[in-house]
Amino acid sequence: MNKLDSNATLQALRNESIADAHCSSTQAYIKSARGAIVTDVEGKEFIDFAGGIAVMNVGHSHPKVVKAIQEQAADFTHTCFMVHPYAPAVTLAHRLAKLTPGDFDKKVLFLNSGAEAVENAVKVARYYTKRPGIIVFDNAYHGRTLLTMSMTAKVQPYKKGFGPFAPEIYRAPFGDIDALKKLLITGVDPSEVAAVVAEPVQGEGGFIAPPDGFFKEVAALCKQHGILFVADEIQSGMGRTGKMFAMEHWGVEPDLVTVAKSLAAGMPLSAVVGKKEIMDSVHLAGLGGTYSANPLACAAALAVLDIFEEENMLEKSVILGQKLQSQFGIWKEQFDGVGEVRGVGAMAGITIVNADGSPAPEKAKALCAHCLELGLVILSCGIYGNVIRVLAPFVITEEQLGRAFEIMEEGLKKIL
Repeated sequence: MNKLDSNATLQALRNESIADAHCSSTQAYIKSARGAIVTDVEGKEFIDFAGGIAVMNVGHSHPKVVKAIQEQAADFTHTCFMVHPYAPAVTLAHRLAKLTPGDFDKKVLFLNSGAEAVENAVKVARYYTKRPGIIVFDNAYHGRTLLTMSMTAKVQPYKKGFGPFAPEIYRAPFGDIDALKKLLITGVDPSEVAAVVAEPVQGEGGFIAPPDGFFKEVAALCKQHGILFVADEIQSGMGRTGKMFAMEHWGVEPDLVTVAKSLAAGMPLSAVVGKKEIMDSVHLAGLGGTYSANPLACAAALAVLDIFEEENMLEKSVILGQKLQSQFGIWKEQFDGVGEVRGVGAMAGITIVNADGSPAPEKAKALCAHCLELGLVILSCGIYGNVIRVLAPFVITEEQLGRAFEIMEEGLKKIL
């Protein structure tokens, strides 16, 4: 076996070369990936229920995405949009502005990562309102930079030892409009709040969906006080919940939307999409970045949007979501250790609990290990690490999904 064709050898080299803090869920080093299957350097195949953490909604190595990247790379890979602009970025911005919720004129800012998109949404909101305060919610995850880490709720592993944190961040219980109203009385003056930033369905926090009507009330409260409402659709967007953007489930039109992850099918690209007057309020050259609107990433994203239109990706997402929610409901009845079925559509998860209903993160961890051994990659999340989440590509086949369910059920029987 060649040196680079061994998981063990690569792991030893990695231990010498890569910071321990940048860890991985598995020690299977991937050589290729197609659709919903990833294959490691030793030839073992895994059904991918992680999807690169919500990045591969259209599937790994989709031929249209690969072709778009190859063709763009043959022309040029970088000029810096702030120096020499190019068509893929302009075309993508035009299409993306039409796709995001809101019947009003919008403009787009491209960046590289989800955290950068959230950072810049906050920058724009503060600039436009001339206010410092940002309200976020319990269980929120918004990124790992100083500001987005401050906005994120969970301490370990995201915040531990990394303080002091950014100021003017206020937190309210998710899904409780009365608590949010109280915060504007006892926590911060609404005239000092620039934005409320919320995930439509909380991701890392545990696949938590809001009560019906919650976001309509949040949007109305924001409008009442001149506060911008920002939807962080980085994990929930791009069809994951059965709508192109999850906020569409509740008929809410955010002032700003952040997009990333599955936008470019694995290429580093994110965006802030917002009302024209808000986005254009910032002074010339106040926003940007060296790699922002990278041409390869924009070409990949254009291919992704074509795939959604031409291959019924939203319909595939709805069908996948129905199958996941149905199977998870069966397991909830079958196993006392399955506490709740969570999420919306194909952004689906189950909680793993002890006999007394308390979180059981060690059992969730054991289930992930069992599944990996049998060729299925699943991830846990949540404040207590006891939520098993599914972010499978929409193109997963019936056979692959059936086998994945078999593996998970074997694990539930064994562990619970």
